[in-house]
Amino acid sequence: MHPWVGAGPDDRRHLLDELGLDSLERLFATIPQEVCVDRVDLPPGQDEDTVRRALAAVADRNLTLSSRPSFLGAGVYRHIQPSVVDAVLSRSEFFTSYTPYQPEISQGTLQVIFEFQTLICQLTGCEVANASLYDGATSVVEAVLFAHRVLRGKRNRVLLAETVHPVYRSVLATYAGAVGLELVVVPPGSDGRTDPGRLRDEQACCVVVQSPSFTGVVEDLPAIAEAAHASGALAVQVVAEAVSLGILAGGGAFGFDAVCGEAQSFGVAPGFGGPHLGFFACAEKNVRQMPGRLAGETVDADGRRAFCLTLSTREQHIRRAKATSNICTNQGLMALAATVWLEALGGSGLRDLARSCLARAHELRRRIAGLGGGWRLAYPAAPTFNEFLVEGPGGGDELARRLADDGVLAGLPSRRWGGTWPDGLLIAVTECNRAADLDALVAAMKRLS
Repeated sequence: MHPWVGAGPDDRRHLLDELGLDSLERLFATIPQEVCVDRVDLPPGQDEDTVRRALAAVADRNLTLSSRPSFLGAGVYRHIQPSVVDAVLSRSEFFTSYTPYQPEISQGTLQVIFEFQTLICQLTGCEVANASLYDGATSVVEAVLFAHRVLRGKRNRVLLAETVHPVYRSVLATYAGAVGLELVVVPPGSDGRTDPGRLRDEQACCVVVQSPSFTGVVEDLPAIAEAAHASGALAVQVVAEAVSLGILAGGGAFGFDAVCGEAQSFGVAPGFGGPHLGFFACAEKNVRQMPGRLAGETVDADGRRAFCLTLSTREQHIRRAKATSNICTNQGLMALAATVWLEALGGSGLRDLARSCLARAHELRRRIAGLGGGWRLAYPAAPTFNEFLVEGPGGGDELARRLADDGVLAGLPSRRWGGTWPDGLLIAVTECNRAADLDALVAAMKRLS
């Protein structure tokens, strides 16, 4: 995309001539005078370099993830960003594309969606995946509504692990109340894991768990799937840290009926609330109840490989009353970012990246466990990936503030999100955290002991 260049006097004169007007005032004559502004109080104009320096000085006042050691996570994670992602993403044919209704002019976008779906299937262990879910929260909503449809609306209860991301649960509660679904929140046990024995309910349409959970704990997925199916419910796995799928098998490998979540970790840098990228995968037998759109591979009239929208369930289509989703905006650009990111790393690269996160996180866990001075792991015996909950000499809000004052963004206060888990810091470690970052955090914790 080219930078914007303002119109000059000749451009303005040409436009006015085309419109048959003799001045800019005539162009805006239809605007009521009472809403017009005579002048804007702006400082005197400056040259480009001066303006750039002034804006850079303002930007430098921001606290960024790269300006100091950061261990923030809780659903938004910082990972390496190969330059090829932005290079492809910025190409105008992708940057300006929208929903690919016309396959004859949308082959590039359709191929990207097809490849994204394929990658999600490989990572989740499911047979079919879609595209264009907004984020992890709405993907959970769609998974629950999907399960309700699969069971033909005969069961209206949802067993929801408390360790599903609180934001996801909040969004689900908003939708559930509107469609008459009852949410039953199941708190974790003393070890941070969800007890499969509490997930049996003959009235439940689905059981929803997150693994790794909001507190970073890896759940016993085979036991949970067995418990859900024993009472006739569907099993849904939520994944908020998608890089974990590089080393942990997705729920499809354990019989989960749907695997959904957030793919922001795949090539979408942390931002001010977005953008994000939801994903959804399920068994092929339930594909007709799947939300969103499905791109498929076919051949054209000349027998050449081609792509098209095979299944689309948007409410704008002619059978709106039978739509399975209200998903509107195409998230193809974010799916492109994830696809380029994953294909740039490859399977072995993603696995190595996940192992790096795991190793660094467990090294930090070991060091914090030996600190003393009031510092302790909330769930020392629970398996974790790259995130874990820590208690310290004070509440989570106080600890986060004092550690930030000491130069480290140590994590997010867990109690701020509600829940029955301990009041501490949720610490996330990725490959972007170098040894010096770990040293800085441990040293700052020692000073607080």
